Amino acid sequence: MTGTMNKTGYFTSPLCRQHEMGPGHPECPGRLDAIEDRLLITGVGDALERRDAPCAPLADLELAHTRNHIAALRGLTDGLKEEIEAGGPCYAQVDPDTALNVHTWDAALHAAGAALAATDAVIAGELENAFCAVRPPGHHACHDHAMGFCFFNNVAVAARYALERHGLKRVAIVDFDVHHGNGTEDIVAGDDRILMVSFFQHPFYPEGAHSDAANLVNVPVPAYTRGMEVREIVEMMWMPRLEEFEPEMIFISAGFDAHREDDLGQMGLVEQDYTWITWRIKEVAKRHAKGRIVSCLEGGYNLSALGRSVEAHVRVLADL
Repeated sequence: MTGTMNKTGYFTSPLCRQHEMGPGHPECPGRLDAIEDRLLITGVGDALERRDAPCAPLADLELAHTRNHIAALRGLTDGLKEEIEAGGPCYAQVDPDTALNVHTWDAALHAAGAALAATDAVIAGELENAFCAVRPPGHHACHDHAMGFCFFNNVAVAARYALERHGLKRVAIVDFDVHHGNGTEDIVAGDDRILMVSFFQHPFYPEGAHSDAANLVNVPVPAYTRGMEVREIVEMMWMPRLEEFEPEMIFISAGFDAHREDDLGQMGLVEQDYTWITWRIKEVAKRHAKGRIVSCLEGGYNLSALGRSVEAHVRVLADL
């Protein structure tokens, strides 16, 4: 055990900026720049321990994804490189909203690798908690396919990794993105070692039935739901289950597109709400999980609101 237990890690990779899906796409490299700029001008970045995200081993991705899914993405990437050499398009379309370029494979491996490395460092006691400033995001990536801007499910991979590779018995996943974490639900539903809690705008993307598995507390809310109503959901529906479950580690799908300034959702959260939600999660982590939290960036597409919201979130993680 080192003497840096109050430290918050900040994991990222320059490769995460290389992935992009075409001009004007909201899930753009500038999202990471907005976060970096905000943490720089506020001084919050000075309090974080910066670490480079490594490449995730394929065997660890298989904790949450099929071998066929991983191979298909690699194959798409190889095929795209050949097409570009022959004068073909620069992107391969995965679904109407989601495309990959020749750098997406490496970016996705390092995004997942950040979550794994953060998990290692937090469990080792080198860090108390960590934030992974990575893209592509992950929570729509299902067991066997990519969708919704997501290729590998960074948080689900890391949660399974904590259980399978580190021998933890119980971990929680908290998802506060405006969109339902359908991919995470697909991967963890019925796994009683994992408790997933979330709220999400509904009806909204992605459409489809939601699982009623006993290990899920995924709460749909209508458009224009504001912070006080979300706080009530957290207190009444998340907290009792989290306290009862006593997770040994908490993973956060940290999407900031429920912010009232974000055009990809219609909810009404502000920075103070993200501060409060993070503080409540941190209290549970301190009581049951030795403070161990790994948070991974998901959505958040208004660049100014994203930078401010991540700052609010990280301030609580780092006790600033």
